[in-house]
Amino acid sequence: MNYGKHPGWIEVISGVMFSGKSEELIRRVRRGLIARRRVQVFKSHLDSRYAGLYSVTSHDGTEFDASPVDSAAEIFRLVRPDAEIVAIDEAQFLDADVLPVAAALAARGIRVILAGTDTDFRGEPFGSMGALMAVAEVVDKLQAICVVCGDPACRNQRLLDGKPARYDSPTIMIGGRESYEARCRHCHKVPRRDEDQRELLEGVEGRGSKV
Repeated sequence: MNYGKHPGWIEVISGVMFSGKSEELIRRVRRGLIARRRVQVFKSHLDSRYAGLYSVTSHDGTEFDASPVDSAAEIFRLVRPDAEIVAIDEAQFLDADVLPVAAALAARGIRVILAGTDTDFRGEPFGSMGALMAVAEVVDKLQAICVVCGDPACRNQRLLDGKPARYDSPTIMIGGRESYEARCRHCHKVPRRDEDQRELLEGVEGRGSKV
């Protein structure tokens, strides 16, 4: 796969949890190995679910060896001179330097594949994912299935004691099916934010009725 005369580009695999992002990243890595490309795989050290810290693992159990990192700069230091493909999972957890690091690696002639959740539990942009999607040559946005109504899911529903987490909860909370559900826009709930939005709409409608 080559998108021009020169090697080196950025691919982003985005979407909600349970949509198959890590599985797709692993698939592309394996195809690269079949093509005899030299590959390195990294992941945020924050993600130690399932098989542990030293592998990229999808929710269905598919896994691939990976190096955990604390920062994007660490990836840049660890990439070998002969690397042809660099894959990065859970990119939303990395610092803002992931953007210039990905660009620098692509300029070096490396195919950079990043996978990450593009919105947090509030439904707002997560980390540098939006910026990465803007500069990438290839962007694939995957969807899951809403567990409530069955429509395509585009939001991550965080649950605390079985109830939707409030808006002021911490942005990062590592968890799997016990803590998160995939939901569509209409079934996604964020207490306090939803209340504020209703009050705002009621205020707008009230002002409009007086005109």
